[in-house]
Amino acid sequence: PGGSYRTPDCGSVHLQQICFWQMDYERVRNSEDPDDERRYRQRTLQRWRVSILMSFVTGAVLSLAAYPLIFPCPSASKLCPRCPSCPALTLPNTEAIVTNAVEQAVMKCPKCPKINLPDTHAIAADAAEKAVLKCPVCKECPVAPACPDCKLECPKAPPCPVAEAPSDAQVAARYRVAMLHRPMKNILECAPGQDCRLGSNNRFSVLGQKGITLWMTGLSGSGKTTIAEALEKRLLYSLSKNVYRIDGDNLRTGLTRDLGFSPDDRAESVRRASEVAALFAEAGVVTLVTLISPYRKDRDEARRLHAKRKIPFMEVFMDVPIDVVKKRDPKGLYAKVAKGLIKNFTGIDAPYEAPEHAEVVLRNSEQPVSKCVDQLIAVLQQAGMLSGDKLVDGLPPPDGGENINLIVPADELPAKRIEAEGLAKVPLTDIDTNWLQVIGEGWAAPLRGFMREGTLIQTLHFNSILADPSNISGVGDYSYKATDWMQSQFPKQRVSMPIPIVLPITDFTRRAIEKKPAVALTNAAGIPLAILRAPEVYELRVREIISRTFGVLDDSHPYIEQLLAPGKDYAVGGEVELLGRITYNDGLDKYRLTVDELRASFKKKGADVVYAFQTRNPTHAGHAFLMKDSRQKLMQRGYKKPVLWLSPLGGWTKKSDVPLDVRVKQHHEVMAAGELHPDWTVMAIWPSPMIYAGPTEVQFHAKSRRVAGATFFTVGRDPAGMPYSSGPLKGDDLYHPDHGRYVLMSSPGVGQMQFLGFEKVYYDKKDHTMRTVDASRKRDFISISGSKMRKLAALAAKPCPPKIPSDLVKAKCIPPGFMVQRGWEIVSDYYIRQKTGDWVPFSKQLGGLQLGPNVRSSAEQPFGKAGFTAHFVAPAGGSFISPWHGIPLYPAGTTSPFEMVNFVCEIPRGSTAKLEVQKEVAYNPIMQDIKKGALRYYTYGSPFFNYGMLPQTWEDPSKGYNGTVGDNDPLDVMELGSRTCKVGEMRAVKVLGDLELIDQGELDHKILVIDAMDPLATKLKTASDLLMIMPGVTQRLVEWLKFYKTTDGKAINRLVSDAPAERARALDVIGNCHESWKALKARGAGDTGFWIG
Repeated sequence: PGGSYRTPDCGSVHLQQICFWQMDYERVRNSEDPDDERRYRQRTLQRWRVSILMSFVTGAVLSLAAYPLIFPCPSASKLCPRCPSCPALTLPNTEAIVTNAVEQAVMKCPKCPKINLPDTHAIAADAAEKAVLKCPVCKECPVAPACPDCKLECPKAPPCPVAEAPSDAQVAARYRVAMLHRPMKNILECAPGQDCRLGSNNRFSVLGQKGITLWMTGLSGSGKTTIAEALEKRLLYSLSKNVYRIDGDNLRTGLTRDLGFSPDDRAESVRRASEVAALFAEAGVVTLVTLISPYRKDRDEARRLHAKRKIPFMEVFMDVPIDVVKKRDPKGLYAKVAKGLIKNFTGIDAPYEAPEHAEVVLRNSEQPVSKCVDQLIAVLQQAGMLSGDKLVDGLPPPDGGENINLIVPADELPAKRIEAEGLAKVPLTDIDTNWLQVIGEGWAAPLRGFMREGTLIQTLHFNSILADPSNISGVGDYSYKATDWMQSQFPKQRVSMPIPIVLPITDFTRRAIEKKPAVALTNAAGIPLAILRAPEVYELRVREIISRTFGVLDDSHPYIEQLLAPGKDYAVGGEVELLGRITYNDGLDKYRLTVDELRASFKKKGADVVYAFQTRNPTHAGHAFLMKDSRQKLMQRGYKKPVLWLSPLGGWTKKSDVPLDVRVKQHHEVMAAGELHPDWTVMAIWPSPMIYAGPTEVQFHAKSRRVAGATFFTVGRDPAGMPYSSGPLKGDDLYHPDHGRYVLMSSPGVGQMQFLGFEKVYYDKKDHTMRTVDASRKRDFISISGSKMRKLAALAAKPCPPKIPSDLVKAKCIPPGFMVQRGWEIVSDYYIRQKTGDWVPFSKQLGGLQLGPNVRSSAEQPFGKAGFTAHFVAPAGGSFISPWHGIPLYPAGTTSPFEMVNFVCEIPRGSTAKLEVQKEVAYNPIMQDIKKGALRYYTYGSPFFNYGMLPQTWEDPSKGYNGTVGDNDPLDVMELGSRTCKVGEMRAVKVLGDLELIDQGELDHKILVIDAMDPLATKLKTASDLLMIMPGVTQRLVEWLKFYKTTDGKAINRLVSDAPAERARALDVIGNCHESWKALKARGAGDTGFWIG
């Protein structure tokens, strides 16, 4: 109102609406009413809402109308994307659809390589075509067609198996196989050339054992766990060996917890167990694997794994019948199988493949568990697993693990012997020689020489020594050097060494070898037997040795007497080199086998175990019973070829013991008679001397047998014992008869040696055998002690009548079966001729003494026997001549009667035998002095001069000096030249002087001479020249003459003067004694008892 209003030109409905809105807007704009604009805005908002709704409806209607024209009927594959038959169908090209469907169908068909299927291509194509035809043909598609049920299935061929989806276990198994066969490109345990592990040999040596896997297989209930547990306890608790048992239970709680019982899982379980066992065994643990492990290929794979790593592996088959294991059924599993509660049970409805080549087969249903364990222990010992050291010839190693053989090789021997000739000499007694053989042949391993002081102290206080022959500790050579009393680091391995093996020497010898780098050890003939390197001389505390070794007070004890010999106040220790093997030339050397030879002999007989039996008495049926019984016990333990080492002790023994040759010959007859069959018996002399130290000594006896390869040692009552020799207890046993055996069996350091003890055996009058007493008929048994046997032998007892008397001595008969008849005759012959026969009491070197030209001795009585005689024979005709009366004093052709004299050698330089011309024997041969039935030797030291006599001289006892008288012998001579003479050799010598010895009131001239051919002979005119030309010799001569008898317990000798008389005085003495001899020859022997021709 108030203004003009012009209606716009509106044609169409739409334009009319617009025109209406425009007019309405013009009216409101021109209105002055403020509410008109508000009302206008509300109307406008409503109009927009209606407009938007109408636009949406219009668009939807237009879309529905235009869609069929723009988008025609879609393909079945687009409408039904889940339909597998039409993955790429484009209508109307049905051929492509069919081809694609066929390809998809064929790909999904299971593979049947061995079945002749029908033409699946055509069938699949037809099925695909039919499936596609089921899709609706959409000429007009007002509504989207429903997806047809388009299932394309492979045609079913009756012979074609239906493929099953793999189980989780199969998937895991295939994955494991793939991983196990993948190349190990970046995993290296050791870089090339790098030693990233400790050497197994050193590891085993320190641990005292070797690692091995015992794979124990068999059915459930076959005894795997039971026997393994018993073996584990025996190894750990009795033998102190590190052992661990791996079984299915402790594996399935951890390492194989993810595995089931399928064949693949069983194989994997075996593989894991073998890997773990190999690691344990490589670390030196005896590893016991107790798994059923039914499949042979899996066990063989475990074996190959160990072989690849060079780890010992043994398969142990528990060969037990199925009926037995069902009856045992320790876990009740067989009962559940019988009820159908368990399927696929090994041995019932699942296979068990028994081993074809198991190292050990245990039929434990036929023997107790303890016997099975014995058998396994035996196998481990044979394989060397219970020792940290390497086997030697298939037998246990010596103490310390190293085989000791100190005999110089043949190609080095000539040079060594030449060296020895120029060295200072240390003389050996018979006992020393025995000990040298023990050391040099390795019987006291790891000892390489006579004990140094530090080694001796360990032996006395610990009955053992610390040793490390392989020098793993870095201080293994400490015992081969002079003792360092401040030493603080030692090897850790302790080996048995109960007996002190020392070389006593005198102060004279001590000073002779002082500061020398090496010395020669010589026998009684002066022949070097060995070289001792880097000698260590120390004070010999004899009383300490006696108290700690013997533990008794008995100075008349036969070996203690040797130790208490006067003058031997020092000892020398050091490592030795034997100049050839030690022989004795007594007819028994063929029975003296070295350690190496003895081991080879055991190996030749096929021994899988060696047991030793020592005796220093003849072998009677009781001994034979014990030795055969021991063999049976070993075979019951699982050994196949036990070999007996019958080892008569060969070294020094006391006088009352049966001589060595008698024992050896008697043993030989026992073997020849089949009592101890040669097929399983080796007789070999053990070279050690006997020291009669009871429980202490028997430990050494066992030790030496271990060295030679013995695993078992048969020991009886009172080993190495004897009665007291003096004092209030004389006649009583030094040691309790049961102590020796007990100490041996409980002693440390015995290694893997075991002992076969036995009780006293008696003669069974009913069965005519020696055996243990049958309690049900005690009266049928009688005792035949050693003393009774000796009495019967001395009485030349004959075989008893059928009814055996109770008092054999009174009847003077020996019961049948007590001893092999020929052996009894040998023993009886000895006791009958005990004091008159020519016996070999112990190993004592015979022969070896070099004889001069035209000197002969008897082969039956070589040097070393009391009957040794060296006769002089004429150059022509070979008749005997006297060296005292038949050889001139002065050499033929000398221009002056006093220029030179003839010297006859009695004792060569270095020889300690007291040899001299026998004045009372026809033709005055050279023989060895005898006192109280024993051959006499110099014990003071090694003579550094040739000793002999001047022929046609005699020190007349009616003449003397200052109250002394002549010694009634030819003139003694000490020849100082550099060349060693031979016994009976005659040389022209140059007289230098005279040392006048006063011995028990007799004046004994010692004429000093030198070989006329010696290089120094032209420089020496008289005795005083010795001070300049041969310094120190005169002093040593004086000392020798004064003290050489002190080691025999005699007083010090006295000289008229410590300065020798000069040449002129000596020649005067020679002339006077020559005249005395002439007078003797002229008047005859008279009551002198001399043989003067």
